[in-house]
Amino acid sequence: MDPAPPPGIDKAAGKIQAMFSRIAPRYDLLNRLLSGGTDVVWRREAARLLAPLPGETCLDLCSGTGDLALAIAKRSAGRARVVAADFTFEMLAIGQEKFRRRGAPIPEAGADGLRLPFPDRTFDGATAAFGVRNFEDLDRGLRELYRVLKPGGRLVVLEFTPEPTGPFAPLVKFHVRRFVPFLGRLVSRDGSAYQYLPDSVGRWPAPDALAARMRSAGFATVDVHLLAFGIAAAHVARKGAP
Repeated sequence: MDPAPPPGIDKAAGKIQAMFSRIAPRYDLLNRLLSGGTDVVWRREAARLLAPLPGETCLDLCSGTGDLALAIAKRSAGRARVVAADFTFEMLAIGQEKFRRRGAPIPEAGADGLRLPFPDRTFDGATAAFGVRNFEDLDRGLRELYRVLKPGGRLVVLEFTPEPTGPFAPLVKFHVRRFVPFLGRLVSRDGSAYQYLPDSVGRWPAPDALAARMRSAGFATVDVHLLAFGIAAAHVARKGAP
């Protein structure tokens, strides 16, 4: 199993961090435009699958501007503690302002997914939406998530799939490979960032292969939930009991 990034994509941490720093001001706008608002629905589904319970502590890694962290807090009616972590300051700053406006007491942490600044067995649950695909070393990142979860803890990874299925597959492929870079370049004036999306998705492991990588990282069970005709997938993993 090769943990290195696929040929032709530079996932060095500094480059990924700089890319997200550049697009942070228009990140939410472009997410809504490019997905037609579907990304909001997917994050709500990820929060539902995580099923946060009162009194639990949950990590939203690769939190970006905090939409999934907010969805988790809402899902638990504010009774679970949510920590939003990302390694891009500009994203965290936007998330912090969003939390303040909504009256959501969600603490933030600057965190590299390959070197999480949390002790072993800290969290009851964790999520990562559209973030682990950017890890320079996917297997190391998955092991870090496993490490910071308590025994029995849950992890939900929400990601695009490399090959959508169903009757709309050709349209989806055109949208991701052609329209996304065009609109991203038009709105953000950063063509390379939005060309990176289809390039990285096209080289991402298929859902079953990603599930196998998660099991290799130590997770006892991994269930795959395909979303929107297989455009995206939510992988729900559980850490075994000690």
